[in-house]
Amino acid sequence: MCFETLGFSNIELSNFLTNSAIKQSVRSISPLIEPLSNANPLVADTNDMFLITKLLKTYQDYLNASDTSSITSIYTPDGVFMGQYSPTAIGTNAVSDSYNKVFAAITLSVEFTILEVVPITEEWAFARTVSQGMVKVEGGGESSEANQELFVLRKMSGVWKIARYCFSTVLPPH
Repeated sequence: MCFETLGFSNIELSNFLTNSAIKQSVRSISPLIEPLSNANPLVADTNDMFLITKLLKTYQDYLNASDTSSITSIYTPDGVFMGQYSPTAIGTNAVSDSYNKVFAAITLSVEFTILEVVPITEEWAFARTVSQGMVKVEGGGESSEANQELFVLRKMSGVWKIARYCFSTVLPPH
């Protein structure tokens, strides 16, 4: 498999992995994570970067399909979903209930842009994204959608999953 299958060209991937802002972000948190790991946060495993990118694109696809079951399958069992204007959902059942409520109210058609992926240890990473597209309100109209997102990811049995996820809109209130 290659990054092109995820919608990225080699040039985009190269720019993403060498972006000075990403390197600066890693450097700025290095003193915070050094006690947590002997891993060098400046050196990312290419396979992990690929798998995390694939996970985020998969989440985007499941979100656009309003597929609660598939979404909960890519969360850790103790996963946390912090949706805007909603109580925090902790654990598989609560996360599933939250997504069911979201999809009962809206249908999304959004595209994620990955701004940074930062492996912290062999089993933990975070990613920052933005998304934009359209939201269709059940029984109502359609409008623009734009968010900023933060993912905390955990590798479990060799598979990257969403451990924590929160988002907030970047659009002004109507």
